[in-house]
Amino acid sequence: MTQTKRDLVGYGRTPPDAQWPKGARIAVNFCLNYEEGAERHIDHGDGQSESILHEVGGDPRIGARDLNSESMYEYGSRAGFWRVLKCFEDRGLDFTINAVGQALTLNPDAAQAIADSGADIHAHGWRWIDYADMPEDQERSHIRQTVAEIERLIGRAPVGWYTGRPSLNTRRLVIEQGGFLYDSDSYADDLPYWCYDYGRPHLILPYSIDTNDSRFFRTSGFVTGDDFFQYNRDAFDILYQEGGRMVTVGLHARLIGRPGRIGGLMRLLDHMMAQDDVWIGRREDIARHWIATHPPTEER
Repeated sequence: MTQTKRDLVGYGRTPPDAQWPKGARIAVNFCLNYEEGAERHIDHGDGQSESILHEVGGDPRIGARDLNSESMYEYGSRAGFWRVLKCFEDRGLDFTINAVGQALTLNPDAAQAIADSGADIHAHGWRWIDYADMPEDQERSHIRQTVAEIERLIGRAPVGWYTGRPSLNTRRLVIEQGGFLYDSDSYADDLPYWCYDYGRPHLILPYSIDTNDSRFFRTSGFVTGDDFFQYNRDAFDILYQEGGRMVTVGLHARLIGRPGRIGGLMRLLDHMMAQDDVWIGRREDIARHWIATHPPTEER
């Protein structure tokens, strides 16, 4: 079975009462993607350089390295990661690391810092590539390899999964792997929801490309740190006003970690912290809350 069914109805006019801890009006998750070193590269057998989500952009180089592209990614692991990490450490805030297995392997210092931070780990595949056309057996192997490497480097297995560019087999393979509380390969809602398509209930914690610093390099994107702050502040304010919602803010060290953008993240964190009844939490904690408070209601 592959992921083919769609649900265009969802919660409709009457979403469930989230009942966030301590009566919070909104749950916020900051998810820092750690991908640097796992992007497309001819040394990894990809046949071309990486062409997306970095400063120079353009077409990939076929059969050749692109040193500009490479160094843009290297900035994320060498400098941006530490700058973003400090933002959360200085404020004592919980967050999530969306970790690509190979990227962690290539930077043991970052892996150790993640282990020490208390952040939960949201597995992001073995490579930061498009899995849409990958053979099923290879994708299955990548999932196993990712889990094993994160457990080896961080000291605990990931309980969430997000490929980002999944295949039609991804969700089924993640469920078959076992050990996951949820996956986030969906952008379909402002609340977690249950999927019943694979023989047992499976929790989905939707991710977001909307409230995401990748929009610095996407259509209708951001230019300055203030663009990032204002858009994400407005999204937060509306969901806070509605109450009982969840917002995920996606981050990349090579993007928001630049000196000219990091101020936007700082202002966003401070704005959220200044409001009453805001839960800034880890994805694992949000998933466990939803499972306990809104367990599945049917078996198929």
